Amino acid sequence: MTVGIASNIPALKTANLGFPRMGRQREWKFALEGYWAGKRTEADLLEVARNLRAEHWKLQKAAGIDFIPSNDFSLYDQVLDTLVLLGATPERFGSGYVTLERYFAMARNSREQTAMEMTKWFDTNYHYLTPEWSAGISFEVNTDKLLSEIHEARMLGIETRPVLIGPLTLLLLGKGVDGFDPFSLADKLIAAYKTVLAQLAEAKIWWVQIDEPILATDLSEQAIHFFRKAYRQFGAVPIKIMLTTYFDRLAENLFAVVDANTTGLHIDVVRAPQQLDEVLAVLKPHQVLSVGCVEGRNIWLTNFAEASALLNKAVKSLGAERVIVAPSCSLLHVPHDLRGESKLPARLKSWLRFAEEKLGEIVALAKADAEAAQQNAAAIADRASAESSVNPTVRAQLAALKESDFSRNAPYSERAGVQRAALGLPLFPTTTIGSFPQTAEVRKHRAAFRQGHETAEAYEAFLRAAIENCIRQQEAIGLDVLVHGEFERNDMVEYFAEFLEGFAFTENGWVQSYGSRCVKPPVIFGDVSRPKPMTVKWTQYARSLTSRPMKGMLTGPITILQWSFVRNDIPRQQTAWQIALALRAEVNDLEAARIDIIQVDEPALREGLPLRHRDWDAYLDWAVKAFRLATSGVHNRTQIHTHMCYCEFEDILPSIAALDADVISMESARSRMELLDAFRTHGYPNEIGPGVYDIHSPRVPDAQEMYALLKQAAQALKPEQLWVNPDCGLKTRGWPETISALTNMCAATARLRAEVRA
Repeated sequence: MTVGIASNIPALKTANLGFPRMGRQREWKFALEGYWAGKRTEADLLEVARNLRAEHWKLQKAAGIDFIPSNDFSLYDQVLDTLVLLGATPERFGSGYVTLERYFAMARNSREQTAMEMTKWFDTNYHYLTPEWSAGISFEVNTDKLLSEIHEARMLGIETRPVLIGPLTLLLLGKGVDGFDPFSLADKLIAAYKTVLAQLAEAKIWWVQIDEPILATDLSEQAIHFFRKAYRQFGAVPIKIMLTTYFDRLAENLFAVVDANTTGLHIDVVRAPQQLDEVLAVLKPHQVLSVGCVEGRNIWLTNFAEASALLNKAVKSLGAERVIVAPSCSLLHVPHDLRGESKLPARLKSWLRFAEEKLGEIVALAKADAEAAQQNAAAIADRASAESSVNPTVRAQLAALKESDFSRNAPYSERAGVQRAALGLPLFPTTTIGSFPQTAEVRKHRAAFRQGHETAEAYEAFLRAAIENCIRQQEAIGLDVLVHGEFERNDMVEYFAEFLEGFAFTENGWVQSYGSRCVKPPVIFGDVSRPKPMTVKWTQYARSLTSRPMKGMLTGPITILQWSFVRNDIPRQQTAWQIALALRAEVNDLEAARIDIIQVDEPALREGLPLRHRDWDAYLDWAVKAFRLATSGVHNRTQIHTHMCYCEFEDILPSIAALDADVISMESARSRMELLDAFRTHGYPNEIGPGVYDIHSPRVPDAQEMYALLKQAAQALKPEQLWVNPDCGLKTRGWPETISALTNMCAATARLRAEVRA
């Protein structure tokens, strides 16, 4: 039986919402890093960008996409680009024309200023730069980038649909400076957007895509009022707007969205298929519906039968001329293409689709391609029947879990005294988050070993030397709690995944995390288990080199879940708890190896939070239990740490407390320790290590700057609560700046200790 849209219906229009920026071989990453290192000129950098844009437009055209995006390529981040477009960059960086130097200063720090804060783009692992709203923002619109990219595409004979981040999303993703109310900028912001739309219309652009993913969240009446006002004014500009929403259902915001009266509306029916009926019931007769039925966030093939059923329903209600087939969201969140994947098992590879292959799925669905539908049905059936996806032993372990498996033997108030006596640490203990510089030499040896050009013996000898050097450097700096440096680890998720059953790995499955930082998420295709220890050998070796406390370093179950491409054939909770069981065994083995401090990082805990508040409790319940399952099997004297970064901690403070970690470290330098007020208000009882300097920049703050931050922290916390550490791991930094920064950190700590003792 043919699966697809009825053959008597003409082919539907197709759209793409955004394409991966880095390039098939990460050309953009290397161009950026070459420019920052002074090895490339500005002209070189911009030429690479132009070439990549041209390549991406042409391949989308060749694939058969009707609505091809422009302005989805960014030199660093699309939110920062939007601020530059509108003349809404932070006041502290000056006003007027934004040079490339100033652009990157906002993103990466400068001698004069710390960079803008970064946080996660909704529930993805992409980091955006947080707008800073204040009264003096200039709103001097500059459409040079926007219009020049449209012109570039036209020179190739390609008409594009430019992409803008919408005003409501931009406004709400930012924060007011010193209590400033962002909504007081409403009229200026709307006027700036109208200017942009008018210039697009003047350039004979017929369609513009305005992304408003914030509409899939809970919104205040004030936010809805602003939204209505903005789009009512946009309606006066002679241009068609595709209002684009994704990541969840519109729910109670649907009526305001339809009343915005835009020519088109895009909805995500992968994350929220139930909203299709709701939208069809209220869509206005002139409005076009873009149906996001191909997953833009994950790499599994689309189920054509399910997608076609949704498309058929839309066509039956609206007519084929009013339905567009599209991905659920931008393809920014998936790798470029599968062509370079020569090592994936053939069967598994047949179940996967990267960005280019997803374009093919969109076109096949739009054309009701009978042959493609039959091949898809066969692949879906093959995946469902795969025995490799199920491990009966793991499922039995999950079924046998007891409530006591999720709790420590004693409350923190009892554990704290035992741990302080056992560890003998000074007031304000100093440590790092785990990783130390992954230098070119480290990467060279790892690559040589992986490619068979270096023996296991030679590689291990190199790692032992690197670890010993790292230990000696930390001792010389004066750190109290040491780490082994993680030189054997390629990535904080992929490293662990390589030891676990149920994971597979790509060669070129890179996705952008922020700026030039790319990650290569492993693929969870089956039940997860741990055949053997993962970190004990190197942590135990490092411990043998020093008399100071050694901290074992693990990535937590939710972060491994979130930063992998997760199987979509069982509930995420089940996979998270499988990972937690594997980590529990590792934690217990570290403790048995006399590692008294074990850090289980969960930077993605907040990232996994559903967009709707009504769904939070269910997620947080199983996510917190996953962490506790991983960490609760140890004795009271073993100190459990966790680390979180670049998210809105205030939203989930009760759940952070419920993790029951003895110590939590977190990013706080860019935000100037402001989150500690929330911890103090909440009455957070355990120990906290707020980051005292930002590691996402080569800038080295002096001891005075760190001391000032520590003083703020000391005013918010009790002395026995406060640890001292950087914001995050140091793998992307160089040794000279790392040594300088940590030396300054220890000097600042010594000054604070002296004051407290006095």
